[in-house]
Amino acid sequence: MEVILLERIEKLGQIGDIVTVKNGFARNYLLPRNKALRSNAANRKVFEANRAQIESDNAARRSHAQEEAKTIDGVTITLIRQASNTGQLYGSVSSRDLAEALTADGHKVTKSAIVLDRPLKSIGLSIVKVALHSEVSVSIKVNIARSPEEAELQAQGVDVMTSMFEREEAGFTEDYDPNAEPGTIAGEEPGEAEASTEA
Repeated sequence: MEVILLERIEKLGQIGDIVTVKNGFARNYLLPRNKALRSNAANRKVFEANRAQIESDNAARRSHAQEEAKTIDGVTITLIRQASNTGQLYGSVSSRDLAEALTADGHKVTKSAIVLDRPLKSIGLSIVKVALHSEVSVSIKVNIARSPEEAELQAQGVDVMTSMFEREEAGFTEDYDPNAEPGTIAGEEPGEAEASTEA
């Protein structure tokens, strides 16, 4: 389907470009969100008549997004979630969770502005892109931890999972008796093992 773009769309084109897209993409995304018009003679005339207005509206939205970008760029969001010992979250962090956290922090961001390739499913630090406008995007840092103390450590650059495993390995020591018979427990006399099996 041929459409006329009403705003710049990444990997597709600029305002006023006539591009060919798949029918489903046009019907389900571009047309309902007023990002494009079907390309026909009547719509081309309407677009050309309103081109100046469309471009000025886009410029106004872009300048507003640039102002908002200054306050959001580089912001760190800390989310406390339950996770397993391996660091996997019980559930995941979605774009809705991030939008709610940003809104609670005083920034007006919609769920659709958060660009997540896939939901975040483990503790740690992640960089997430926020597209405030088709031409304006910023990055935020997301710190997912099991407790505020763990979040503080991660913010300082400590890899919590690695340090936890190192602590466990350092704390685990096995008693070793070079004279022990096979099948006996270190520190136990050979006769004790036989007595305990008979009882």
